[in-house]
Amino acid sequence: MLFFSFPLAAVNFNGEGTPEELAAAIVKEMTDEQALGQVFMLGWVGAEPSPLIMDWIRLRNIGGVKIFGWNTSDTTLLARTVGILQEASLRGPFKIPLLVATDQEGGWIRHVKGSTSETPGNMAIGASGYPQDAYLAGYYIGKELAMLGINMNFAPTVDLFTNRNSVLIGPRAFGSDPVDVGILGAAFSRGQLAAGVIPTAKHYPGHGDTELDSHGVLPKIDVSFETLWERELVPYRMLNAEGIPAIMSGHLAFPNILTSDKNLPASLSPWFLNDVLREKIGFNGLIITDDLMMNGATAWAGTLSGTAKQAIIAGNDIILFSKTPSLFDPVWVLLYRAMREDETFHLKVREAAEKTLVLKLKYLRGSKAVPVFPDLKKVEEELPYSGGSPFFLNLAARSVTIVKPQPHDLKGGDQVFPLKPENAGRVLLTGQYLDFFKFGRAAFPGASSFWYTEDNVNELISYAGRADTIVFCLSDVAGVRVLQRFRALGKRVIVISVLSPVYLERVSWIDGAVAVYSYSLESFAAAFSAITGRIPAGGRLPYD
Repeated sequence: MLFFSFPLAAVNFNGEGTPEELAAAIVKEMTDEQALGQVFMLGWVGAEPSPLIMDWIRLRNIGGVKIFGWNTSDTTLLARTVGILQEASLRGPFKIPLLVATDQEGGWIRHVKGSTSETPGNMAIGASGYPQDAYLAGYYIGKELAMLGINMNFAPTVDLFTNRNSVLIGPRAFGSDPVDVGILGAAFSRGQLAAGVIPTAKHYPGHGDTELDSHGVLPKIDVSFETLWERELVPYRMLNAEGIPAIMSGHLAFPNILTSDKNLPASLSPWFLNDVLREKIGFNGLIITDDLMMNGATAWAGTLSGTAKQAIIAGNDIILFSKTPSLFDPVWVLLYRAMREDETFHLKVREAAEKTLVLKLKYLRGSKAVPVFPDLKKVEEELPYSGGSPFFLNLAARSVTIVKPQPHDLKGGDQVFPLKPENAGRVLLTGQYLDFFKFGRAAFPGASSFWYTEDNVNELISYAGRADTIVFCLSDVAGVRVLQRFRALGKRVIVISVLSPVYLERVSWIDGAVAVYSYSLESFAAAFSAITGRIPAGGRLPYD
């Protein structure tokens, strides 16, 4: 692989002075191209670095890279890749390392797969209700990322569980109460920082009150600013007071608030980013866009290059792209031309580059910083992080929630749990997760198993007719449709709800249900332990 060598600048990343002083000195020495490069964060396709992403690092001095799920099936290879990317970046004239970011929220959203831990997730933390659980979840997730050389995490998600039909947020939320979410988000952030990883709260100003997904469309949320301030913005106000270093702006329109341009996303709005986040809330850290290649971002401007320019004008410090553009893509050409022709835009870019460097100088140097070059032997031998597994098992046990029956549902001698093998009769386990069957058979030796699909539901119903007790794993609305077919059979039906438990509201006729909020191994272990009475179910639904 060829590397380009540049003469060292008068100042560099390893210089003396406060982060603010050194960042200002470096930006003063930068060319316009070098400053513009620092505001770019790019993803790439494939497990290994593409030639194009290497060119952007070597020739354009970009500020960071984003690790997506398609980069991460082999964690040792991922660690090697991070080292290659950082080596290229450190060969630049200012010796500036990359921000290496990913989405490792826990639970459902886990972009770095391979040998990393599957965890119960945010809603499980909300169900347990303990800030210490949020702190330790952030810490253990952070320790694994740090081992891989990933120094920034787009977490915690502090969107509220406001719209129950949301397919994008759901169990990614800690819950519906703004103060609870703020407390748990702050604790998670502290855990990340203790592991050396930079936390990033998202999706500002709040993605929870819509069932639409900004990847495909621009969601429009019809609330007043007063409601937003006292609800969705509460976690950000709390996190700002706790010193959160970075916030991600979301592609969300608020037509009742931005009445002059009802289709302008908050991520492209100077009012939302400067007037509210910077001035009213007082946030002074880094603002990074959600992926600008999402339809929710580009719909307003019509072009990716126009969207990117507006994102910087609005006050974002880093613009994120999930794929790597060509070196002379219209995005780069338009932004560089605007720097040369528009003094206000020129200053905006340099201010953004300086904020990016301040963040890097604060968190990417010193003994607590994530290593620039991952230790491959350590990755192979120590992932998943040894301390995480017992904690995540305990978290799953603390959060498991009996949703039905509630005490007021019981009449006379009626009792559903504990359900023991000796009183369950013939048990049928049916679902779509291997760990569900693994722990189900351990709890009910001799139980029958049926992996259902859209094509074999009739066969499942026929099979279920021979059972006394059906234990069903429910994760989505398609599962609700299958579950409804059991109603006429007159069998005892027990449901283990993974991910969002709201679907249980559609099957109120079932005999019993527990919610575990995730399909992790630990979550299924906790679910069957609670059903059979081996552990108490102490969790509570973390929403109204």
